[in-house]
Amino acid sequence: MKDTKPTLDIEELWEEDLRERYPENGEKKKEEFRNYDNPGRDTVREFYRLNHTYQSYDFVLAKEAEYKKLQKRKMTLWEAVEFLNTLIDDSDPDIDLDQTQHLLQTSEAIRADGHPDWFVLTGFLHDLGKILCLFGEPQWAVVGDTFPVGCQFSDKIVYPEFFQDNPDIDDERYNTKYGVYEPNCGLDNVHMSWGHDEYLYTAMKDYMPEPALYIMRYHSFYAQHREGAYDHLMNEHDHKMFKWVEKFNPYDLYTKSPIAPNVEEL
Repeated sequence: MKDTKPTLDIEELWEEDLRERYPENGEKKKEEFRNYDNPGRDTVREFYRLNHTYQSYDFVLAKEAEYKKLQKRKMTLWEAVEFLNTLIDDSDPDIDLDQTQHLLQTSEAIRADGHPDWFVLTGFLHDLGKILCLFGEPQWAVVGDTFPVGCQFSDKIVYPEFFQDNPDIDDERYNTKYGVYEPNCGLDNVHMSWGHDEYLYTAMKDYMPEPALYIMRYHSFYAQHREGAYDHLMNEHDHKMFKWVEKFNPYDLYTKSPIAPNVEEL
């Protein structure tokens, strides 16, 4: 993987892939599922091959130890937004606007529907964890669907066949239904694959209400909030909070608009 345009393409294709797999109306013909005939899908497949190969239990623990100290860089909120904008390829003439547009379109759609202020703010913040890319992390350790590590990988995770090269697949400590966990232990006790969700949650956990933190931490956990694949690890409180994760998801996927928001005004 290269660090410039091809890397950016993977993120864009992943987001497009999400919208195709999970359409807004929830209806899709059977033959349309898992349809990756578009040549760009090879890029998405390579992304998930890397993601599923290297997102092991030990890898996640190492990244948590490295990043949960929050010692990489000190920024104000707007400095973080501007820093994230530099993730866009330097040849893009709209470099200072694209990421901000997505953040504002998401949060403005939430505000237009009359949701509380904390929910609006969550829409604005939810992707800021992608600054991990600018700390040198590859895309497969920043974006993409997230999933628990330390237990059996669900076949509901996109491209489950790529877990065959993950070192945990043959490790008896990690390849059973519960692995290192207890039944219904609660997601707070579960280690998720490393990415922007967990990093943002770590940065914001002392400042935002609990439903917002669940959204930040689990909005990419599609195997659960769309497939229900990990009910056996969740407790009653998790299920209650996931109602907010499910409520947030359409705003994240379906708010892109050709009409750019007035950034200065907002």
